[in-house]
Amino acid sequence: MPKGIIGKKLGMTRVFKNGKAIPVTVIEVEPNYVVGIRTEEKDGYNAVVLGTEKRKEKRTPKPLLEVFKKAGVKPLRKLKEFPLKDGEEVQLGQEVKVEDVFEIGDLVDVSGTSKGRGFASAMKRWDFSGFPKSHGSRYHRAVGSVGACEDPGRVWKTKRMAGHYGNERITVLGVEVVDIIPEKNVILVKGSIPGAPKSFVELKSSVILNRKKGKRKLEKAKAAYAS
Repeated sequence: MPKGIIGKKLGMTRVFKNGKAIPVTVIEVEPNYVVGIRTEEKDGYNAVVLGTEKRKEKRTPKPLLEVFKKAGVKPLRKLKEFPLKDGEEVQLGQEVKVEDVFEIGDLVDVSGTSKGRGFASAMKRWDFSGFPKSHGSRYHRAVGSVGACEDPGRVWKTKRMAGHYGNERITVLGVEVVDIIPEKNVILVKGSIPGAPKSFVELKSSVILNRKKGKRKLEKAKAAYAS
């Protein structure tokens, strides 16, 4: 089986475990299908290409139609490549469900595109405090000084100023899987994740499992959600 799967963020709610209220994000994971397979002999590494959410054939590029035809599946909207677990094998057209990839208590890395907020001021974009709000001030939400007069005589790159805010790819590491509801194709993860409701996200086995801190967090999560 692959080390990840594609889902769609639905929103946030809370669940109760052992008398505690846990904030969770609800992710709908419709069945993914194996569209392509990468092998060591041909591509130099082992991986699998998953696809999800059906799309109209007339809106699908012809090269992709041939890929789907070869895999024996209908055209899909979202494609993503994931590494394979050690010793695991898959077949073209195979259906992959969320319960096949993850278990309750696992740690996952969630990647998505953050909400786009357009052109934003420095106060909103960088959380600047602003200038005095008293009646005597006429300088409230402006950026302030951005450079020097003579040396260096210019604005440095990476200077925090007003500009495009959001719409960036963000990955949250080490998110705990609180619950999995197979009959509804839903997985609940602890806390918030990037993206607007109904946006696609990718869930992958966490990279922090290779660290001591990650192993301790995994043991603690398994114990907490075991009941």
